[in-house]
Amino acid sequence: MARATRATRMLDAAGVAFTVESYAYDRDADHVGLQAAEALGQPPERVLKTLMALVDGRPAIAIVPSDREVAMKKLAAAFGGKAARMMKPADAERLSGYKVGGISPFGQPRPLPTAIEQAAFVHPFVYVNGGQRGLQVRLAPGDAARLLAAIAAPLIA
Repeated sequence: MARATRATRMLDAAGVAFTVESYAYDRDADHVGLQAAEALGQPPERVLKTLMALVDGRPAIAIVPSDREVAMKKLAAAFGGKAARMMKPADAERLSGYKVGGISPFGQPRPLPTAIEQAAFVHPFVYVNGGQRGLQVRLAPGDAARLLAAIAAPLIA
């Protein structure tokens, strides 16, 4: 597995402190984020999943704990919108340049409005997909927010 991806190169270029963790990705897992948390030996609230969504028809990114679901009304409200829905997997792959299960908010072809669940900021570090299935980056949530120009918002149901 390559440990250098567009995501890790973006983090390196920005001078963000991070480490790379790899694990055996299970494509048949019911919940990829929960499988990652278990494989890394981390609580699921510390392993965040990157979700591609549409808010009022425009692409956006929601980053939430792997054991929680996004509340669509909260996601829409975070961006000042009226409605939100999950992006179709094929559209998420095309737009992000990553495969589902390996979508990272870092290193996407173009920056997208991003919101991180506010509860993530209570942790000194979190895990976020590193741009490849089975690859996570460990970093401070504040560093992730600054690099992504993300807002902290209540997003979970």
